[in-house]
Amino acid sequence: MTPYEIIQRKQRGLANTPEEIRFMVAGALDGRVMEAQLSSWFMAIYFQDMSAEETWTLTEAMRGSGDVLDFAHLPGKKVDKHSTGGVGDKITFILAPLLAAAGLKVPSITGRGLGHTGGTLDKLESLPGLRTRLDNAGMASVIEAAGCVLVGQTQNLVPADRLFYALRDVTATVESAPLICSSILSKKLAEGVDALVLDVKFGHGAIFKDLEQASELARRLVEAATRGGLPTAALLTDMNAPLGRHIGNWNELVESDECLQGFGSPDLMEITLALGTATLVLAEPGLAPGDALRRLKSLVADGSAREHYLRMIEAQGGSREWFLHPQRAPRPAFGRTVTAPAAGFITDIQSRELGLAAISLGAGRARKEDEIDHLAGISLHRHLGDRVRDGEALCDIYTNSPHVDLEAVLRRVRAAFTLQEALPEGPLPIHTDAQGLGWTSRIERTMGLPFSAEDWQNLVRAEGLGRMEHPLSPSRIG
Repeated sequence: MTPYEIIQRKQRGLANTPEEIRFMVAGALDGRVMEAQLSSWFMAIYFQDMSAEETWTLTEAMRGSGDVLDFAHLPGKKVDKHSTGGVGDKITFILAPLLAAAGLKVPSITGRGLGHTGGTLDKLESLPGLRTRLDNAGMASVIEAAGCVLVGQTQNLVPADRLFYALRDVTATVESAPLICSSILSKKLAEGVDALVLDVKFGHGAIFKDLEQASELARRLVEAATRGGLPTAALLTDMNAPLGRHIGNWNELVESDECLQGFGSPDLMEITLALGTATLVLAEPGLAPGDALRRLKSLVADGSAREHYLRMIEAQGGSREWFLHPQRAPRPAFGRTVTAPAAGFITDIQSRELGLAAISLGAGRARKEDEIDHLAGISLHRHLGDRVRDGEALCDIYTNSPHVDLEAVLRRVRAAFTLQEALPEGPLPIHTDAQGLGWTSRIERTMGLPFSAEDWQNLVRAEGLGRMEHPLSPSRIG
């Protein structure tokens, strides 16, 4: 076979055989397939698509292009979660130790910021000394200590993906569904996991704006992975507002710690618990979703999940000092409070705009070579659906750089909030907690699970999220 013949078959709309797909992947790395030929093949895939079988073969070939992690010597099933990314998405920091406390092992390979969304590695590196580059032995050591580890991709892990993505980026084939699927799944398979849960987000704060487009990607991911024998499920979650109360790096780690103590934002806790419930159901066939949810809530309530979080941080070279004594943590040097220009209800928060504003504050990279200001960010005082008075604080913006034009950022952030005299008709909150706080579920659909989005909403309405009052809330301090 030759690259020419393989490309031509795909151009004609025919399926590539497993041998052809493996040849293209191996040839891209050893020089038998030129970059021009690889780019032409990607373009043919972009227009002619791939079947689930082809996608899985491509995924396996990419996974086998480098090291495959092996943690079989560690007891317990190995699981992970992948998110397509969203503004304020810090779920990994909460979910990984929560699953570890439940007896699972979480060897998570994660990445940096993409576009207007923040990066898990950038957030982790807010802690001095914390290492995000570990070899297999180092990862195993952290997993033994904490049950979970969060690290970056090494040079020897799925090298085909780095080469392929660089070419897709310059040939306008990034949005090819089978190429997206193989990129995501190959890295997760290289972790050696026994089950995988996908958080596929949609809305103006996500990469995929349209629900149907996100659903199609989720379907392909679940179908391809399941064909390959990997138990996989997906949740479609709404990102038409920031997730949680904080956007940035260090502030998101702090918010994650608050969630693990039981007083996180309800929208953040709901998605975390839904993903956790889905993971336990996949890892333990026959486990009832209600039993899974109750187990996860108990692990937050008794402090087990938080302890695994702090152990992971220490095992990776960081310190728990700032979490136990937050008054000792550094503070940003400059900031402003963004206030409401009029009274009304918050009917929209343009998440993408807040994500881009956070980058301009220094919390992300506008250019590849930019340094991250780990203390820069945005903290919301009010969220979607809240009623505010004229001049009331909407959020704070802050940075360590004296060169940031805070007034320009303030104007941009204020414009991201839409205020109206009345709330438009829409779905009612599915749950009201002990403090009377209600919210609308962000779980839109599920795939590959024995429970639907409606089943989940009924369950969490009946069981609650187990949230507690924040120790610094007005009712507690006087």
